[in-house]
Amino acid sequence: MRPVSSETSKLLDNIGWRILEELQENARIQFVELGRRVGLSVPAVIERVRRMEEAGIITGYHAEIDRHKIGLPVCAYIRVRVIGDFIPHVIAVAREMVEVFECHRIAGEDTFLLKVCVPTSEALEKIVDKLTPYVATTTMLVFSSPVTRRAIEPPAEILPEDARPSTRKRPAESS
Repeated sequence: MRPVSSETSKLLDNIGWRILEELQENARIQFVELGRRVGLSVPAVIERVRRMEEAGIITGYHAEIDRHKIGLPVCAYIRVRVIGDFIPHVIAVAREMVEVFECHRIAGEDTFLLKVCVPTSEALEKIVDKLTPYVATTTMLVFSSPVTRRAIEPPAEILPEDARPSTRKRPAESS
């Protein structure tokens, strides 16, 4: 089982995981329907969700947006290898650039992995140019995304035998 703190372990029982699965599928589900699906009354499901938010298990609710339809069809990952003591500078630059959708500090030869989405390849070139005075970069252009936003599933020991991932059918994922 994944390590969890004692305060959150009580919330991550079978019902807690079912709540998380439902909210990951549809964060706008009404509490009446959520309660019906997980077998709790409306007040009980509201309290359970509130406690999961307070414990930091649920950290937010988000809308999925099709980046192509809002004019950001070019997506790339940029591996960044920091030269010298520029780690704080790269973090600051990544936070300032609206084109950077994710920035991860990573282990290995590279120091960061950035996900950027831009309207054109020229815009991508400008992003790389902003980084190169301080770091070495490797840019990887995304052609398609056969797996996106996979839901976090409960550990196998939480699930009944007939509901374990190997026996459940996964919904089709977007490209």
